[in-house]
Amino acid sequence: MSKGLLRSTAVVGVFTMLSRVLGFARDMVFANLFGVGAGTDAFFVAFKIPNFLRRLFAEGAFSQAFVPVLSEYKSLRSQAEVRLLVANVSGTLGVVLLLLTLLAVLGAYPLVGVFAPGFTGDETKFALTAEMLRITFPYLLFISLTALAGGILNSYGRFAVPAVTPVWLNLALIGAAFWLAPLFEQPVVALAWGVFIAGIAQLLFQFPFLWRLGLLPRPRWGWHDEGVRRILRLMLPAIFGSSVAQINLLLDTIIASFLVTGSVSWLYYSDRLVEFPLGVFGIALATVILPSLSQRHAEANPQEFSRTLDWALRWVFLIGTPAAVGLILLAAPMLTTLFHYGEFQQADVQMSSLSLMAYGIGLLGFMLVKVLAPGFYARQDTRTPVRFGIYSMVANMVMNLLFVVPMALAGVAGPHAGLALATSLAAFINAGLLFSHLRRDGIFRAESGWPLFALRLLLANVVMGLLVWWGRGEMGQWYALDAAGRALRLALLIAGGGAVYLALLLLLGIRPRQLLGRRG
Repeated sequence: MSKGLLRSTAVVGVFTMLSRVLGFARDMVFANLFGVGAGTDAFFVAFKIPNFLRRLFAEGAFSQAFVPVLSEYKSLRSQAEVRLLVANVSGTLGVVLLLLTLLAVLGAYPLVGVFAPGFTGDETKFALTAEMLRITFPYLLFISLTALAGGILNSYGRFAVPAVTPVWLNLALIGAAFWLAPLFEQPVVALAWGVFIAGIAQLLFQFPFLWRLGLLPRPRWGWHDEGVRRILRLMLPAIFGSSVAQINLLLDTIIASFLVTGSVSWLYYSDRLVEFPLGVFGIALATVILPSLSQRHAEANPQEFSRTLDWALRWVFLIGTPAAVGLILLAAPMLTTLFHYGEFQQADVQMSSLSLMAYGIGLLGFMLVKVLAPGFYARQDTRTPVRFGIYSMVANMVMNLLFVVPMALAGVAGPHAGLALATSLAAFINAGLLFSHLRRDGIFRAESGWPLFALRLLLANVVMGLLVWWGRGEMGQWYALDAAGRALRLALLIAGGGAVYLALLLLLGIRPRQLLGRRG
C-alpha cells in the first residue's frame, strides 16, 4: 500500500512542481515588470482575498469534508447514489458561492477595509485594490467548483489532473503581464483579469476527465440532501481547523498593511518560496493520504490507519527538514537568483530574505499540520482541530504583538519578518496539539525505530547545512553574477547539498526499502 501512496504522492508532487516552477516564472515576471510598490501591494491584497477564501473553503474545509463523505459513498453505496451526491453538492455549492460573489463585488470597499485596513490612509492604493478585487473575486466561485471536481478525481485515484490544473493560473497571469498590461492605464490591473480568466480555464480543464468517470456534475439544488447536510456539518468547524495557517498569513497581511510600503510584497515573495516545498511534497502527501485514511476508517481498520499516518510522518521529516535548512541558509541567494532583476532592488532582496528565513523555520510545522489534520478529517472529526486552531491563532496574534510592535516603534529594519516568525511558531503549536491528541486517543501509535531515525536525520542535516553554508559565500558575489551564473551556482549548491544528504542517510543505515516497504 505504501508503494502505491508514494507513487501517487510522486505524481502529485511532479505536477505540483511543474506548477510551482511556472509560479516562480510568473513571480519573476511580476518582479521584473512591476517591481515592489503601491500597485503590487494593491494587487497582492486583491488576489489574496479570494485566494485566502479558496484555501479556507475550497481546498481547506470543503475538500476535507467532501472527500471522506464521497469515499464512504464510493465504498458503501451505488454509483447512482454517488452521482446524485455530486449533482446535489455541485448545485448547492454553486448557488451559495454565486450569491457570495455578488455580495463581495458590491461590497469591495468594505472588504478591502477589513483585509487591508492600513490602506485606508492611501486613497489611491485603496481604490485600486477595490477595483481589482471586483475582478478577482469571481475566481473563488470558479476555483471552488474546480476543487469539487478535483476531490472527485482524487477519490477515484486520478491524482494527476487536479495536480496539473494550477498550471493554468500561472500561464494566464504570465500572459496577462506581457500582453494585457500594456493595454491598461494602470498596467497592474491586467493581472486581476488574468486571475479571472484562470479560474474559468481551470474549471473547464477538468470537465473531460469527470465525463470519462461518468461523474460530470448535472447541478441541482440539494440543500436538504442527507449527504449535502453531512458535508455542511463537517465544513463549518473545518473552515477554521483546516486553514489556520492561512488565517495566520492573512493576519500577517493585515498588520503588514500598516507597515512601510513594500511589506506586503516582501511577505508575498518569501511566502511563494516556502510554498514550493510545501506544495510539492507536504500538500501532495496530504492530498494522497486523505482518501486512503478515509477508506481505512470506512473499513474499520485502525491498524492500517495508524500505519498510514506513521509512514506519512516519516516522509515529512525526511523531506521537510533538509528543505527547511535550505530555505534558511539560501534565502538571499534564492531571492537574488529568481527576482533581483528590473524593478526588484537589492533592498527588496534583503527585506524579503528576512521573512523567508522566518517562514523557513516553520516549514516543518506547516507540513506536519497538513499531514496530521487528515487524521481527524478522515474520521469525520472536524471539531477537534478547531479548538487547536483557535489556540494556535491566539498564540500567533500574541506573538505578532510581541515581535512586530516593538520593532516597528523602535524603527528596526524588517518588522515584517516578525510576522513570518510568529506564523511559523504558531504552526508548530498547532502541529504539536494535533499530534498529542492523536497519540492520547490511541488513533496514532508510532511504529518502532523513531529515535534512531531522528538521530540519523539530525546528523545528515547538520553536515549538509555546514556544506551549504560554506558554499554560499558572500552576497556580494551573488549580486555581481548575471542570471545564468546565479542559476548555475544555486543549482550546484542545491544539488550538492541534496547529494550529500542522501549519501549520509545511506551511510547512516537508512535504506529506501525501509520506507517503501512500510504498509500504508
